[in-house]
Formats: sequence, C-alpha cells, structure tokens
Amino acid sequence: MNSGNDPFIHHPELRDKIKDPLQSFFRDFDPVSLLKKWPELHWVIEELHSESFREKSRRETLAKHDDGDLWIFAYGSLMWDPAFEFAEVRRARVSDHARRFILKDIWGGRGTIEMPGLMAALDKGHGCEGLIYRLSCEKIEAETRNLWRREMIGPGYVPSVVHTMVGDNIVPALTFVADYEAEGIHPDLPHSKQVEFITHGSGVLGTSLEYLENIVNQFAALGIVDKDCSTLLQDVQAHAKSHQSDLAGANE
Repeated sequence: MNSGNDPFIHHPELRDKIKDPLQSFFRDFDPVSLLKKWPELHWVIEELHSESFREKSRRETLAKHDDGDLWIFAYGSLMWDPAFEFAEVRRARVSDHARRFILKDIWGGRGTIEMPGLMAALDKGHGCEGLIYRLSCEKIEAETRNLWRREMIGPGYVPSVVHTMVGDNIVPALTFVADYEAEGIHPDLPHSKQVEFITHGSGVLGTSLEYLENIVNQFAALGIVDKDCSTLLQDVQAHAKSHQSDLAGANE
C-alpha cells in the first residue's frame, strides 16, 4: 500500500479535513512551557510524565518495530490533527478494541477540576473505525518524539500495537490504549456522566463537545456511521439545549 507522493490518494475527501502538520498547535509540543502560560494550571506540571519517562517508553516501543515505515492508528484527535508528517492516510478498523469515552480530563486540556471534560480511549471492545497514517522510515525518529509528548503527556494511555484491517489487508499499527492504572481512566463511567462532562468540559485545547463533533464529522466525510458516537452527540446536544433552557428560565 504505497500512495506515491500524494498522502490523500486513497481519501481525497480528507484533504481539507486533516490539519497541515506543520501548522498544528501540537507541532514541537512542549507541555511544561504550555502550562506555564496558565498560572491556574501550574499544579498540573507535577502530574505530567517526565521527558525521560516518555523517551524510555518511546524507545522500548519502537525497538519492537521492524525496519521500514510505521503505521499509526488514530481514533480520536489524531484523525483531524495528527501533527506529524505522514506519507499516507487510510481508513482502518480494529476488531477487538472499541472507542470509549472514559478519559476524564481535569487537567485543563478539555476540562477542569470544577467542570471535567471527557475524551476517548481505545479499550477492549466490539470494534473501532478510524484512520491509520504511514510514517516514512526516515521520519519515524523525529515525528514520534512529538507524538509521545502529546499522547504520553501524562497518565492515561499505554503505547500498543493493534492489528488493523485496511480493505482486505491486515496492517499492524501503533496506537495508544487505555491505561487502567491511570487516575483519569474511568471504565465504568455512566452514560449520564459522559453526557454531562462532554456538554460542559472546556480547556486550553477547546471543548469536549468540539472533540466529539470532530470525530463524527470525520466519519461523515468517509461515509462511516458510528452509532455510539452519533447517539452520544445527540444526547449531548439535547442535554445542552435543556441546560440552556433551564438557565433562561432561571433568569426570567
């Protein structure tokens, strides 16, 4: 599966829906410097993984990779903002994992302690649609450093290799799965709390609602119907409308 010089040759519909990596907020991402811009989030710095921890994790993970290009499976924000230079993007599916909204964000990204947000993690489940990106072998070293600073900024994920289906081909791909040892992972989070957190969560990266909307929008471009995400978005929109009506009534 080689796309030549055009990474969007298989999916031209994504050409304007994936942010230019060189223009991404996450390009050359430095979490410590970022958090220092917001004094109210200084406490979060103590919760982050150290650079040495991330580098050790990265090297141990990549040591298992054979020579050649590296595929990366995206199921959340990497689907529209990968922040790494990729040679090819393809629609893909993993059959033994599911996208689950179980990563509670209180650290200022898309939520706070007062109003938590929610993001997705890849967990064992009934299947998950997403994208895979191909990193050319000569770019793996530099581009995965940025990837690790972003995805392994703190506890929440564990790097792992999953077997994705791309058409009729099985393609092993690097991804980041839920870390059950992490404080932010809540595998038994009730649906009502998911709706509440996504409705109200907001931080320096944007809102939890925007995060969910972006997932649904990427799927729409690909002709994918993800019932779980679509239903969750509908419930969030209904909850937000009800909340606004309650506020309006209280102010009358």
